[in-house]
Amino acid sequence: MLIAPSILSADFGSLADEVKNVCEAGADYVHIDVMDGHFVPNLTIGPLVAGAAAKAASKPLDIHLMVENVPFFAELFAPIKPEFLSFHIEEEKHPHRLISRIRDLGIRPAITLNPHTTERAIEYLLGDLDMVLLMSVNPGFGGQRFIPSVLEKTQRLKELIVKRSPKCLIEIDGGVNGENASALKEAGADILVAGAYIFGAADRKAAIDSLR
Repeated sequence: MLIAPSILSADFGSLADEVKNVCEAGADYVHIDVMDGHFVPNLTIGPLVAGAAAKAASKPLDIHLMVENVPFFAELFAPIKPEFLSFHIEEEKHPHRLISRIRDLGIRPAITLNPHTTERAIEYLLGDLDMVLLMSVNPGFGGQRFIPSVLEKTQRLKELIVKRSPKCLIEIDGGVNGENASALKEAGADILVAGAYIFGAADRKAAIDSLR
């Protein structure tokens, strides 16, 4: 199981130290949530702050775009060279075109599904994706409670991936903690995003190890 701490729950006054700390504690990726105040009712960070996090990170970045005008933001964050760049299927009208563009930029493309969006919405895109991110909370804010029905959704998505694109990864984001991590792994998840559970822990290495 791979672990991606979300810096949404980090202390932004000491962001470089926070990023270094979770990388040293065993994180596999550094997850960055980009919110524009339109697609979701919150505003987070731009490419300058994300770039600062990238400089501090010894692990690759996993950038999650929660924005309108997705192609614009994809180009804006591309110079940071994250490993993954995910966007919401609910927002993008031409997902295949954008997937191709992200790959052309040397970044692994991923699509995100909100809790209400069926996995079937991306069935015919799976062969072009490196990852699917399932939101297990409603996007926009950290610290929310995990939505249990996402476990079944993860299982159904895993079945589709096995048939159509076995190398495609499943990432889960929202309310992930030590109590649901094993069930998510059993359901087919490959990467777990956790913010408050890791950054709020007295021992961050122990928190990451408990998820793994």
